[in-house]
This record gives sequence, C-alpha cells and structure tokens, in this order.
Amino acid sequence: MDITPLQLTITVLCALLIGFSKTGVPTLGIFVAAIMASVFPAKESVGLITPILITGDIIAILYYRKTVVWKYLLVLLPWVLAGIGVGFFVLRYISSGSLSVLIGSLVLLLIVLHLSKDWIENKLKFAFTKSPVFNSTLGVLAGFTTMVGNAAGSIMSIYLLSKGMNKTLFIGTNAVFFFIVNVIKVPFTAYLGLITPQSLTLNAWMIPAVAIGAFIGFKVLPLIPQKAFQAIILILATLGGLNLLLL
Repeated sequence: MDITPLQLTITVLCALLIGFSKTGVPTLGIFVAAIMASVFPAKESVGLITPILITGDIIAILYYRKTVVWKYLLVLLPWVLAGIGVGFFVLRYISSGSLSVLIGSLVLLLIVLHLSKDWIENKLKFAFTKSPVFNSTLGVLAGFTTMVGNAAGSIMSIYLLSKGMNKTLFIGTNAVFFFIVNVIKVPFTAYLGLITPQSLTLNAWMIPAVAIGAFIGFKVLPLIPQKAFQAIILILATLGGLNLLLL
C-alpha cells in the first residue's frame, strides 16, 4: 500500500482517537470515520479503520468487562446482523459521496428524535423508546452504518442513552457491542477487497497509538460528570453528522 506522509500522520492521529473513544468518549468515532474518509477514499477507509477499531475494542473490554449490560445487547444483535447484510450490498454499489450524505442524515435525524423523545412520547402517550420497533430499527441502522462507514457510534450512543445508563455501563456495553459487530464485518470487508495484507501491516503499526489513546481515556472518563458526559456524546454526534453531510 502506497501511503503519503500526510495519510500516515492522520492514521496515527486517528488511532489515538480510536483508543480514546473506546475508553472515554465513544462518539469521537464518527469524527475518525470522517477524517479518514477525507484523506483516503471512503470505501478504502472502512477497511483500514476496522482492524484498528477491533484493537481498541479489545483493550476496552479487558478494562470494563464487568460493566456490560448484556440484556440490551442481546435484543439488538439479530437486527444488527440484518443491517450489516444490507450494508454489505449497498457498499458494493453506492458512491462515497452519497454514502457520507446518507449516514450524516441518519445520524442527525436520530439525534433530533432523541432530544424530542419526551415531547413526542407525551403527545403520543406511548413510550416508543421502549418498544421492540425502536430497538429493531436502531439495530438495523447500527449494523448498516457500521458496515458502510464505521459510523454507528452515534446511533449506538442514542440507543444506550435511551436506556438511562451511567457512563461506566455505557462504555463497557458499547465496547462489547462494537467488538462483536466489527469482528463480524471482517469477512465481508475482506471479500470486498477493503482489508488486505498491506492494510493489515499498517494496522499493526497503529497498535501502540491505540493503546496510548485508550490509557488517556481510562484516566479522563472518571473526571467527566454524568450529565456532561451525555451532553458531550450528543454534541459530538451532531458535529460528526454535520461533517459527514459537508464532506
């Protein structure tokens, strides 16, 4: 793989941010996806980032393994698999530009839905965020967006925030979820030629950067108040969605 000094620098920076996002502020992941898509072709960036994400997932799971809320994952995973299947076929045909607009629009729509959920539920007299339809829809969208652009962090964040999780449970559950889906994605991504021996070599060099970022996240998370954590998640998700629209 031929890589320029700028691309290498950005990849190292993104590896640091991935490590930090996995143990500190999850919605930074959508920024990583956007940044990588700005210096690599959008589809190629998917294959390049996925093994780095898995590295971060493993580190986070080892640290937060006792804080996973499995019941919220088990109801979601079958729908995520369906979304990954849809994303696999879409990724073969959609252009990079259309892909960014699609993901950005979905993220912003879900953020608006999350922020207005109390008003909507009062009007409808129905707690839609607790309904099976809500869970299945977010599951499919999470699977789809993680397959086509490694950008499911915002969607998963909205799902976990809707369950009223504290930040530690949020991080632990989020880490296990993305480890599972990222590993599932590997054969699909490799089949599309987006993961190659050359890209894996570059990924291996990024492991120390991921570990450093994760260590910083371990230290920073306890310092963030719960309300501030939720606000940061939503603000970064919004900015990430806007960035995808403007790519």
